[in-house]
Amino acid sequence: MEVGETRIQIGNYVGAIENFNIVIRFRPHLPEPYYFRGVAKHQLEDFRGAIKDYDKAIEIKPFYPDAFMNRGLAYLQINDFAKAIADYDRAIELNPNDANIYNNRGIAKISMKDIDGAIADYNKALKINPKFTNSFINRSNALLMKNDIKGAIKDLNQAIIIRPHYANAYLLRGLARFELNDYASALRDFDQCIKLDPQNANAFNNRGIVKQKLEDFKGAINDYNLALQLDPTMANAYMNRGIAKENLKIQGFEQDYAIAAKLDPKFAFNPKDVDYSALAQANNKSGQPAQQNQAQAQATSQSQAQTTQNQNTTGQNTGTTAQKSDPDENAEPKKETKEERDRRRYKLSLADTRDLPSAKEEVVDDGRIQNKNIVIDLQPIFVLSSHSKNSSDYDQIQYYNFELEAINNYNNYDPVVTISNKPAIDQTNNYKNYILYFNERIKNNSQESMNFLSRGIFYCLIDDYTSSMNDLQKAINLNGKNALTYFSRANCRMKMADLVEVIKQTSDAIKVPLKSNPKQKNETTTETITDYTDVLNDYASCLQINPQFPYGYFNQAFVKCKLRDYQGALADLNKAIEIEKDFAEAYFNRGLTKIYLDDVEGGAMDLSKAGELGIQDAYNIIKRYCN
Repeated sequence: MEVGETRIQIGNYVGAIENFNIVIRFRPHLPEPYYFRGVAKHQLEDFRGAIKDYDKAIEIKPFYPDAFMNRGLAYLQINDFAKAIADYDRAIELNPNDANIYNNRGIAKISMKDIDGAIADYNKALKINPKFTNSFINRSNALLMKNDIKGAIKDLNQAIIIRPHYANAYLLRGLARFELNDYASALRDFDQCIKLDPQNANAFNNRGIVKQKLEDFKGAINDYNLALQLDPTMANAYMNRGIAKENLKIQGFEQDYAIAAKLDPKFAFNPKDVDYSALAQANNKSGQPAQQNQAQAQATSQSQAQTTQNQNTTGQNTGTTAQKSDPDENAEPKKETKEERDRRRYKLSLADTRDLPSAKEEVVDDGRIQNKNIVIDLQPIFVLSSHSKNSSDYDQIQYYNFELEAINNYNNYDPVVTISNKPAIDQTNNYKNYILYFNERIKNNSQESMNFLSRGIFYCLIDDYTSSMNDLQKAINLNGKNALTYFSRANCRMKMADLVEVIKQTSDAIKVPLKSNPKQKNETTTETITDYTDVLNDYASCLQINPQFPYGYFNQAFVKCKLRDYQGALADLNKAIEIEKDFAEAYFNRGLTKIYLDDVEGGAMDLSKAGELGIQDAYNIIKRYCN
């Protein structure tokens, strides 16, 4: 428990989950390991997995205010505001003097358009903690929605008095002053924001808008250039720079308009009709610390300082951004409605009470592996292999299976045959030596199927598929009742089929062709289908001999995904998980398959389980396709 909590503090969330898994295995009646594992998953943006762990903690300990608080926070992240409010209500019953709970319930209420209710909650939070910067900022946004701009500025003034180095407060106050046409004050606020946070692209863009309003077009262009250096995807900056260039009759404005329209179709309109005030507000929409952005405006000064830096990482501020325009780039622009204008004004600062470090830790990796770029592939098939105890990959995840005992007993555990889907590193020479060893054994006893099976396994591992197939066929002729022989021959045939695909210059990586939008039915990839009939027949023979061999079902599902039989693949993966309860790779592949079949909720839960069991790439997919 202590090591797990420490790992959370230093940002090693995956390592923390491993520790809490151990505690849960031996002490499943304790609520704390479920709660803290939920905290770690929360940081990895696995919100549904976190909710499941908070559920378990609450089931064991019904009077657990922190669990209700954090589960409410997770519900906020997935936009289930009603459940979030219910959890916050319960948390307040158990702990009525926690300002964070009122602050976050206010965010949930404002997301449901209960502005007065939200203001009441912010007022309560400030009564408990008069120096609660988050609530001042959140209340300022609620006041903006009621068109009380001066009241909003007053709250932002208080936030700045309490935390004079909070860059985002100056950014928000600058926008409010801009709405009052107080350009000089707005310019000073944007200057101060940039001084405190030189990496804030929104501040440069907004300062450019003010300069452009004051007809300092050259100065505005310089600011837009700086904004685009920091964030090359900022459509607003391209649009604004194009307007400034056109005013100065500088070449390149049409290109800027085209890029802006491509990045965001709502900018496909006549630039002469641009409302600078709307641009300033729209520009800030993607940079708002909205309620979905995890760990962005916590009660600690460290996390507050990071808010602006993290603003640009999310594109899912449902309920906080203007409605999406028609994707047709030639569509006529629509005038902004009052509702859309209000929705743009959410600049909410979330009080996050999860156990996080109170000071910046010097770590190479912040533990947020969900932000890393990965190639989304299915976990590969399992094969029979052998890992030397001295090899660098010996500690990789390896499963125990009773089916292997027969072959290892026969070989007196030298070599030790294992089952894994991780490639063995630098083992080719060892495999060749094993082949020479079994050559001698076959000379002495050519009627023992285990010798041919063993040598066939190692031939396949060095990519000598012809020799492998010959040995495996001899093993089957001598003993047709060994499931591993059919399993190994299926794997060999699989590798041969993949090799044929490579020769055909098609992809040798087997993927579930995830769609950019799971709601769409069209696929995004095309693929040449190879005949895998013999492969499937061998897996079927393996499973007929041993129906409780989970890796046969896993590999069979992999081939079915290759053949786009996703329902059949799901059935096989269900069976594999039924047999092997902690089969991480099966959960991972089932999660991808479910997402492709539009079961995003089910896919997210499977990927959460895969991440919990050690497959880190699952968190990246959850963030990209499920949140």
